[in-house]
Amino acid sequence: MQVNNKFSMTLMSRSANESFARACVSAFATQLDPTLEEISDIKTAVSEAVTNCIVHAYDNKPGNIYITAELLEDNSIRIKIRDRGCGIENVSRAMEPLYTTVGGERAGLGFAVMTSFMDKVKVISVPGKGTTVTMIKKISRRFNLNA
Repeated sequence: MQVNNKFSMTLMSRSANESFARACVSAFATQLDPTLEEISDIKTAVSEAVTNCIVHAYDNKPGNIYITAELLEDNSIRIKIRDRGCGIENVSRAMEPLYTTVGGERAGLGFAVMTSFMDKVKVISVPGKGTTVTMIKKISRRFNLNA
């Protein structure tokens, strides 16, 4: 799939950066002319992925979060959110709704939310080396851009 445009950024794993990441990715996605619902879906999924990095990957300690967003020729956006944190022992288990390793106020719904708002979610993780979450959202075409 051909990439029509791309950006990358690195953020520290601080809670204050979650909203910044969400805003940057959604602003970049506006080039595809998404609906408000599609923008909201992207914002929510990015928030969940970045929050997972902050809370789980680095155990609320400083670390880097790497974000890449690509606009693809089929009018979709591919978003990769990566950390170099502790990794996930069992990805299948971690993706089950209500599963959490932290407890407390955490509901264990991060991956379930990402999956429900995006068209495709892929998680690759290596314990001790980090996790990469790749999400794809197909944007509906409201206008005929070839007219």
